[in-house]
Amino acid sequence: MKHARQAASPAWRPIEAFYARESANPLADAFAGRRPVHPFVGMTPVPQHDWSRVWEGMAAGPRRGKSVAYLHVPFCENHCLFCGFHQNSWREPLGGGYVDALVEHLERDQDLPYQAEGPIQAVYFGGGTPTLLSAQDLARAVTAVREHLPLAPDCEITLEGRAQDLDPAKAQAAFDSGVNRVSIGVQTFDEGLRRRLGRKTSREALISLLEDLLVADRAAIVIDLIYGLPNQSLAVWESDVRTAIAIGLDGLDLYALKLMPQTPLAAAASAGKLTPAPVETLGAFYARGAELMARARWDALSSNHWRNGTRERNLYNLEVKGGASCLAFGAGAGGFLAGYSYRTPADVAEHAERVHQGKPLIGALMRQSPQHRLLNFIKGSLERGRLDRLALAERVEAAAGLDLERIAGPLFAQWERAGLLTSDDRWLDLTLAGRFWQVALTQNLLEWLDQILCDGPAHADRPAALA
Repeated sequence: MKHARQAASPAWRPIEAFYARESANPLADAFAGRRPVHPFVGMTPVPQHDWSRVWEGMAAGPRRGKSVAYLHVPFCENHCLFCGFHQNSWREPLGGGYVDALVEHLERDQDLPYQAEGPIQAVYFGGGTPTLLSAQDLARAVTAVREHLPLAPDCEITLEGRAQDLDPAKAQAAFDSGVNRVSIGVQTFDEGLRRRLGRKTSREALISLLEDLLVADRAAIVIDLIYGLPNQSLAVWESDVRTAIAIGLDGLDLYALKLMPQTPLAAAASAGKLTPAPVETLGAFYARGAELMARARWDALSSNHWRNGTRERNLYNLEVKGGASCLAFGAGAGGFLAGYSYRTPADVAEHAERVHQGKPLIGALMRQSPQHRLLNFIKGSLERGRLDRLALAERVEAAAGLDLERIAGPLFAQWERAGLLTSDDRWLDLTLAGRFWQVALTQNLLEWLDQILCDGPAHADRPAALA
């Protein structure tokens, strides 16, 4: 099926543009730099004058397939050096009114088919810093989710935030209201690095807080660690990972530093005040972390996430990356529904006013690619480190009448020569280097296939001639 290309899309690129570099060290050399998986491959913006009409159609139908929900709490006590998502500075009086609007939105739409019909497998309270909410407001928000969303019996409810916010009373309020997973942005346990990042909690206090959450035994406790921080040595990174393993957490994310242009860290780096690790060294950090996780016999649920035991499931992250419908609540929240990507108004006051007036909460709206199910299958599969080649071939044939091996076989073969994957008669499995570069591989494959799908069957022979 042929679909319209966005006006801003680049011109046709030959298949070689999506190849990796071939070298003896693919962890360092496979690509020029790390890149995000762009969520808008194949999408087209919906004119603003059509937003209300389109939303009415989206809201009138039940959800199909897997579903999750995201609730955004867009407040932070301070702007972390590495964070590109800071929206609003926190003041305690803001919490009550913000939760009022969240609860009202959930209650207002509870009978509309888009919200009422179809079980929701996972709920994620993200931000921002949701743990800044008072114990009472946090409990109100979680309780409203359980009352007004059709949660699956085993629904995962994640609360993201900081360990220092979760004193015993607030932690108990969160657990009693239904939170069964807590995700803490630790980033590093190293005292020197924490001070440079503006982290106020000491290593000793942080570990004690995490241990208290584990002793409560009420939820999966998961943390994030970042590698590639300024002045972070491989030895310091290894110490961070070993510390996380020793605490006995349920889950652990190992992320590379993303130097976003709008962050304080990027400004400091530009001014020569801080020097993040060179991109070509990041693979060594990842490899060491992955080795330590394997030695500790933790299970890899994705390229960046490991679990210890069976309590941690990481459902929200896995399902949303695989194309699940995602209901969005709160100012600046993003969601996917009925073939569209949407975002709620980011301004807190505007968000509350639209809720009170019963207006659609749309701040941006894009129509997904007609092939979004195919593209989401690829994203979800590679997130887990593998791709079912036969299943993908069947989907490509059914969706566009194209032969996967003819249009993508040369790309897969080149990635295998570059040391990024291995293959058999059915599976493409990412190597250690492939898992490190997984987001680049995913983005390249999505963009290459999107070109072919846009041009249609008439151009099916074009990539073969260029391979």
